[in-house]
Amino acid sequence: MIALRQVALQRGTQTLLEEAELTLHAGHKAGIVGPNGAGKSSLFGLLLGTLAPDRGEIEMSGGQRIAHMAQEVDALDRPIVDYVLDGDRELRQTEAALEEARRQGDANREAELHGHIEALDGYRAPSRAAQLLIGLGFGQADLSRPLSAFSGGWRMRANLARTLFMPSDLLLLDEPTNHLDLDALLWLEQWLMRYPGTLLLISHDRDFLDAVCDHIVHFDRRRLVLYRGNYSTFERTRAEKLALQQAEAAKQQARREEIERFVARFKAKASKARQAQSRMKMLERMGDIAVAHADSPFHFTIPSSDKTSHPLLVLDQARLGYRDAAGEETLQLDEVKLTILPGQRIGLLGPNGAGKSTLIKSLIGELPLLAGKRIPGEHLAVGYFAQHQLEGLDMAATPFMHVQRLSPTASDQAIRTFLGGFGFQGDDAFGEVGRFSGGEKARLALALVAWRKPNLLLLDEPTNHLDLEMREALTEALAAFEGTVILVSHDRHLLRATVDEFWRVADHRVEPFDGDLEDYRAWLKARLEGERREARADKAERQAESAAPKEDRKASRRAAAELREKLRPLKKARDRAEQALEKAQAELAAVEEALGEAELYTDPARKAELTERLARQGELKSRLETLEAEWLVAEEALEAMEAELLESGA
Repeated sequence: MIALRQVALQRGTQTLLEEAELTLHAGHKAGIVGPNGAGKSSLFGLLLGTLAPDRGEIEMSGGQRIAHMAQEVDALDRPIVDYVLDGDRELRQTEAALEEARRQGDANREAELHGHIEALDGYRAPSRAAQLLIGLGFGQADLSRPLSAFSGGWRMRANLARTLFMPSDLLLLDEPTNHLDLDALLWLEQWLMRYPGTLLLISHDRDFLDAVCDHIVHFDRRRLVLYRGNYSTFERTRAEKLALQQAEAAKQQARREEIERFVARFKAKASKARQAQSRMKMLERMGDIAVAHADSPFHFTIPSSDKTSHPLLVLDQARLGYRDAAGEETLQLDEVKLTILPGQRIGLLGPNGAGKSTLIKSLIGELPLLAGKRIPGEHLAVGYFAQHQLEGLDMAATPFMHVQRLSPTASDQAIRTFLGGFGFQGDDAFGEVGRFSGGEKARLALALVAWRKPNLLLLDEPTNHLDLEMREALTEALAAFEGTVILVSHDRHLLRATVDEFWRVADHRVEPFDGDLEDYRAWLKARLEGERREARADKAERQAESAAPKEDRKASRRAAAELREKLRPLKKARDRAEQALEKAQAELAAVEEALGEAELYTDPARKAELTERLARQGELKSRLETLEAEWLVAEEALEAMEAELLESGA
């Protein structure tokens, strides 16, 4: 059990907690929410004992093993798998004692320590550590690389793996998703749902909190308020409270009207895509969400350029990737053919490292194409946000100076009003950027993008470092934005609320993805299972080869090669059927969208066109049935051959 009794905490001149009360029982999974600077990380400091309360008491059950994710990781020369294993101190100490017993020839002590390692599940420890790292996005070849070889974001992933590896009864995680992509986030979500201990989680990702947490602890005016249920339940409950307490009726009504316009924007498009249909349920809750966030200091819009082009941007038969100083190419995406139109709202999905950021950098022209053409529209105005732009801010300047440099003739009042929507009110607009938190820098970078009035907005993980209030403000601003949006994000709430279609970036291709985020989760699962089948087949082949007598190995390799040759045409047939199926589905969707025009049925002059489209719809539906049957036959033949490969041990 964890209990705070009448706790007060002050940091510098700021009072964070005052007569705070909180009780959490073993096994609770509690999300800690509140604005940046409210004291969420300081609460962890109180539980860890690195901070002492100014008044009150903190009670914790004795003997609890606490795992806490450090926010900074030193560059170490140890392989990352060893770095993760170091998280289990008792195991490492037992292994060191075993080595010492071996040196001294103490057989009895060796036997005792072997039993202790077995009790600690130590013999499976390397494979458990590897599973954590691979789940968080590392490749098999990365496991032996030193921690110092990775960037800061990847070191934080290794640090998270080390924290999860630590044996614990209480797990404290502070923004664990900040450096994760969607694939790794979904994996972490499943891991935490299975975690048997008590979890305290600081996060600004509402879908993540919804999936993992059964309680919410809210920092509310220097008190701690415990809500039973997940984040959505907290939001509804708090909205009901605020609705009763809210004195600013006019402000609340204005917010509701704004959300109704937000909902109406998507209702008009709900027939266009399945993901729009799935988003309607979420949008129905926006009225309550508006009330729950009515006291948010953030409210802004992103104006669009007065001029636009049709199309805005085209990539024609483009090869995307990198070219080193020696001229050697690293290809990430091939045969990319895209046309970006005014008003499109696109979410990019794809496994880690597949090329989503490469695509965005190529679209804005930051990364030259390896081949093909990039054709910008005459009036293209790009707004681009990525995490590295935070480092490009002038640390000695102020938010006011940053905007003034972009528009020297803008009035002081216009700049201050604009910055106020992003939370830089009063003297905050004249604060030195170098002293800002990561969230404040991200808000400023977003403000600078909005000030430029783009008609094509490209956002690469824009919610990292943003708290829940700012995320809601960004969601509303993107929904009202009149231009084109291309978004990479692990924030599923933001994706559902702001995009109409998804593109999948995988296997060196960029293709429309006919589905929503749940469909993508299923696609990822199927892909992972396929990779595991291939890995098992490879392992069986290696084991059979090593176990066979020397005189039989040559014949075994030859048999394996023959079976792989049989697999190759089956895979090609399956892939061809799949590509034809996707192409026919896309064409059918286009025809059915065209059939949705009301004038097509009322205008006598278009009767022939209607007949032609209906006939084409029938042809495509018939073709889809044939293609689905062909794909099923090819897939079953491939699975049967793979099973034969496994059974033969080849």
